Amino acid sequence: TPDTGGAAAHYSTVTARDLKRLQVVDVCEPDALIFMWATSPHLDQAIDLLKAWGFKWATVAFVWDKMRVNPGFYTMSQCELVLVGKRGRIPKPRGARNVRQLVQEVRGRHSQKPDQVRERISAMFPTQRKLELFARSTADGWSAWGAEVSSDVDLIWPGIGQS
Repeated sequence: TPDTGGAAAHYSTVTARDLKRLQVVDVCEPDALIFMWATSPHLDQAIDLLKAWGFKWATVAFVWDKMRVNPGFYTMSQCELVLVGKRGRIPKPRGARNVRQLVQEVRGRHSQKPDQVRERISAMFPTQRKLELFARSTADGWSAWGAEVSSDVDLIWPGIGQS
């Protein structure tokens, strides 16, 4: 259906090689966390990307139960993960520490993420600067960079190839 399928059918994509070349560390504080969406089939690539960007693998922050299943190669797929990578120490001051890992929300359009993940991160780290890379929309308190919210990819990271 128009709502499922590979990402390239819905928007421009970037190769893993080009993603690794992004100097994400240049826009981060010395003590920083990265929250990265990952699908289960690409979990190894996501962890490699965290490391390429200068972060150490920490844990799975959120598991999104999309409440609808999609065919998978081994099991019916209905979850997406948000990984956490750490650079330096966990940023302070800390906010909420009782934030739950499981997010249950019916999936929307392709690659649309639930707002409550962004809201939970903001509750955990209310005073820190936040940047959403490859964003499809903007949110209060967050800076956003992505083809659907930014006009020029080369403005921030020269040389990134889009496929």
